[in-house]
Parts: sequence; structure tokens; C-alpha cells
Amino acid sequence: MDFLALGFFTGLSLILAFGAQNIFVMEQGLKKQFVFTVCLICSISDLLLIFLGIFLFESFKAYFNDLVLIILNILLFVFLVYFVFSKIKTDYSNYNLDISISDISFKSVIIKTLGFTYLNPHVYSDTVFFLGNFSKNFELNDKILFGTGASISSFIFFFTLGYSSKLLSKYLMEVKIRKVINLIIILFMSSLAIYVLGEIFKFPI
Repeated sequence: MDFLALGFFTGLSLILAFGAQNIFVMEQGLKKQFVFTVCLICSISDLLLIFLGIFLFESFKAYFNDLVLIILNILLFVFLVYFVFSKIKTDYSNYNLDISISDISFKSVIIKTLGFTYLNPHVYSDTVFFLGNFSKNFELNDKILFGTGASISSFIFFFTLGYSSKLLSKYLMEVKIRKVINLIIILFMSSLAIYVLGEIFKFPI
């Protein structure tokens, strides 16, 4: 298994979930206000949270008996089912971009970016819990490759979104395009759910 690629596509599937943080990055790109700072904060934050989750699960590895692993895999499966179901039920009509230019200080941009990142509970469930839990049985070197792949996807995504926002906003605001992206995410995450389900039934119950 190519753990770098697995991490990249898993991370990308999570981050493509179009939410408030992504819209904020796109808006700053369209306004051309502190784009590099916003993209860098979002990318580094993802990197830190991804490896926090990976090493958190690694540090508790000694306590992972069969029962604990079954429970963690069940929680992982529930997360994936919920994630897929939420993508199926996506409301495509509630995305609006605020591109009105207003004076904003460097300090205010940093605070807003940190707020959109760390005050969003989904960032912790996606990075710390999901990626850490999913990689819990990997060897340490493979975990690092997995986390690196997921982190690379964040850097590429945020900087592409910020600096290509004029082009991307034209397409990402179209319902048909977002439906295709969602379908790809649903199929990929569903395959991960099937994999996790297989992991659950490996244990004698």
C-alpha cells in the first residue's frame, strides 16, 4: 500500500468538504487580502492537527487490546457512515461569497483565520480523531508517510484555493461541479468504510 498516496487522497476527501473555512480562504483570495498568510495558517494548522492525532494514537498503542480496537473501529465506521450520509444530504444552495472589499488589519486576518480553523469542531474530528484512528495500526514510518500525504493535500488545496480563487469560484459555485466532487468523495469514503468494516470482523466477537 502506498501510504503517502493514501494519506493524500484521504486528506483531500476530508478537506474538499466545502465549509466556512474554505469559503473564507476563497473570499480572501478574491479580495487579494493577506492570501499567503491565510493559506499558510490553514495549511500548517492541518499539519499540526494531523500529526497530533497520529502521534496521540501512537502513544496509546500499548493499551490497544482486541476490545479497544473493536470499539475504535466501530467509532471510525460510524464516523465514515455519518460523513458519507452528510455528503449525500448536502444542501447546494447555501454557499454565498462575500467579496466586498473592506479594510482589515493583518492582526484581524490572523485572528479570523485561527477562528475559522480552531473553533470548528469538524477540524478535530476529521484530523485528530479520524486520521489518527484510521492510521492506528500502521507502522510508525507508514504513519508518518500517511500524515505527510494528508498534510501535502492541505498545503496544495489551500494555496490553490487562495491563489486560484477567481477561476475556482466560477466553477465551485456551480451545483453540477459540486455534485460531481461530492460523488467522488462519497465513493472514496465509502470504500474506506467497507475497509474498516472488514477490520471490525477480523476480531472474534
